[in-house]
Amino acid sequence: MGFNPLNPMDYLEWMGPSWALVGVLAIIFAETGLMVGFFFPGDSLLFLTGVAASSAAPQVIGWQIPIVPLLIFAPLCAIAGAQFGHFLGARYGRKMFDKPDSKLFKREYVEKAEHYFQKFGPRKAIVLARFIPIVRTFMNPVAGVLEVPARQFFIWNCVGAILWTDGILLAAYFFAQEIIDAIGGPDKIDKYILPFVFLIILISLIPVFIEMWRARQEKKRNRQRGKHERIAA
Repeated sequence: MGFNPLNPMDYLEWMGPSWALVGVLAIIFAETGLMVGFFFPGDSLLFLTGVAASSAAPQVIGWQIPIVPLLIFAPLCAIAGAQFGHFLGARYGRKMFDKPDSKLFKREYVEKAEHYFQKFGPRKAIVLARFIPIVRTFMNPVAGVLEVPARQFFIWNCVGAILWTDGILLAAYFFAQEIIDAIGGPDKIDKYILPFVFLIILISLIPVFIEMWRARQEKKRNRQRGKHERIAA
């Protein structure tokens, strides 16, 4: 079997114990900072890396990654990558996206990022984008193009980066053995990575969903209040 760029296990096995930590950090930076990095398996790679840092690592991959450097440097690389993407968008503007569709680049990726930005506003969009493949890559330069202030972007970039990286890493780290026991052995973990990642993402996004629901309810109350005022007038 050849190397599969969509399989996170192939990345860890290819990098080996000596380079796994550095390699994972580099991929996190590339996926969030470089527009060519959207094809990396970000969520599933983070999840499998968390498993590879746990006590279950010898069963899964045969060696172990230190958890403390991961928890420190993974969010830092995610923050740095997004800041770099924002800088590129602010520096070069929309001409970054003025290119024809290709096998790697499609305009719909940019349009999807802009859609989330317009729908949720800067704060929610920057945090929410961390948990959406492809969108998390293009959201950062789009934020720069739309002139989101650097300070505001940095604050919410940090919040989203920590929730995304450390949230997935810690969930996989603490529940790795329970997950392996539940699925019937470490050899089956490849098949269950995406469902577990999806569940972790849903749990992580509960505060965002609550905030979105509150904002929608507030808009509804304002519309009703305005309607009553017009009737009374």
